[in-house]
Amino acid sequence: MIQAPMTIPAALEAAVQQWPDALAVQDGDTQLSFNDLLLQSRLAARAMMANGLQAGQRFAIWAPNIHEWIWTAMGGMMAGGILVPLNTRYRGIEAGDILRRSQARMLFTTTGFLDTDYPGLLKDEALPELEHTVLLRGSEDDRGLPGIKSILASADDVEEAALDARLARLDGDSISDIMYTSGTTGAPKGVLSSHAQTVAIFDAWSGTVGLTSGDRYLIVNPFFHSFGYKAGWLSCLLRGATALPMAVFNPAQTLRLIEHEQITVLPGAPTIFQTLLAEQSLSATDLSSLRCAVTGAASVPEQLVHDMKQVLQFDEVFTAYGLTECPVVSITRPGDDIAIIANTAGRALPDTEVRIVDDQGSKLAADEVGRIQVRGYNVMQGYFENPQATAETIVDGWLETGDLGWMDANGYIKVTDRAKDMFISGGFNCYPAEIENLLLRHPGIDDVAVVGTADERLGEIGHAYIVSPAEALASEDLIAWAREHMANFKVPRRFFRVPELPRNASGKVQKFKLEALADRTAIE
Repeated sequence: MIQAPMTIPAALEAAVQQWPDALAVQDGDTQLSFNDLLLQSRLAARAMMANGLQAGQRFAIWAPNIHEWIWTAMGGMMAGGILVPLNTRYRGIEAGDILRRSQARMLFTTTGFLDTDYPGLLKDEALPELEHTVLLRGSEDDRGLPGIKSILASADDVEEAALDARLARLDGDSISDIMYTSGTTGAPKGVLSSHAQTVAIFDAWSGTVGLTSGDRYLIVNPFFHSFGYKAGWLSCLLRGATALPMAVFNPAQTLRLIEHEQITVLPGAPTIFQTLLAEQSLSATDLSSLRCAVTGAASVPEQLVHDMKQVLQFDEVFTAYGLTECPVVSITRPGDDIAIIANTAGRALPDTEVRIVDDQGSKLAADEVGRIQVRGYNVMQGYFENPQATAETIVDGWLETGDLGWMDANGYIKVTDRAKDMFISGGFNCYPAEIENLLLRHPGIDDVAVVGTADERLGEIGHAYIVSPAEALASEDLIAWAREHMANFKVPRRFFRVPELPRNASGKVQKFKLEALADRTAIE
């Protein structure tokens, strides 16, 4: 096992020492060796310093999986900045809120991805702290937004020695990134991670799945998520593997890349593999290069794991469990049988602890269902500028995950339910309270409750139960409005009209009663 570096930039420097000329990133026609990546990242770091980024300040990236994302993130961290990734499916209201909360000074983004003009989405957002918006692709646009090339040209104003001084002040306890998640209150919370813990977590993760130099890792998981950023390109740096970013998942294109690029590693949500198995060109594709898949969800069908091994020809399939506050809680191990892989989320990450407790905090016996708690280096540093929420979530070092489950006698964990209302749609976490708050902006909705419902393709989808005086509301109009105001994965797929929401004596919505109303309250 390699000795993990203490910072993310140190991980890149260590990679250059071991594999200087090996291919680090392949993005279409762009190929960067580890040495190329280091030089490009240092150039970006000096450019950010020249444009005023100070150590400890935040910089945001709102872009798809492209090579520029990697060296921009690395450059900002080299300069002592703290990375704030933004979901590419966010609308302006959502992105603007996070940019304000994080007090981001620089934003690196694109135009045209999925026909979206990201800077344009922010035109009505007040962003007093944001000093620079930079286009990662393309030159200066008609609004005067600079392209990345013009920003990089300013790197000449900062000497290499000044960057080295910044790097020297960076240590393992420095914050590397703030990844925003939403709790059941619906207010986004910024999860603080340090350099040392991030490197240690994904050194352990990549070692468990056997990632190694020579692997070719197709990253379909988005870089704005830990699965694409930390379990993706960062893990490639730690192990000398080649990262091949994929901006938009397309099953036919994915199969072509597997064959033509000799892909060996392909993690993703279960829906990714279900879609590949249903793709018409599957039988004509050479899948012999595939070695390792990593997936995870509350429930992974046993047949899917079998098909991943037998049809997609993966040598190893792993399932894992994590959350933004603790990106890897548990993972299965090499050689685990299909039943274990499908029906559990594996064992605790090495050198960390997981326990199941009752509502009074007492540890439960094997196979008893209770609250899942985790303690160790994999637990976040806290919530950004929210000490109260931090104190409520981490008690005596134990993180309250908000999930329910059991642990067997061998330490394998099964997540059975969520103490919170969160549901997972197509691999994305959906928080009903956040969606409800956005829907309440609609002038025709007086009250609303959102629940997750099982769906064969996406795992779960949202159903929205609304109280509305507007008799003419149509489902297609509500869905269209929602798509304008929130990320597509959050948009409820069906709407139901109810005279009032069922509430208990304390005013809490009794969501378990809503499903019984569905058949007679559907809005068509």
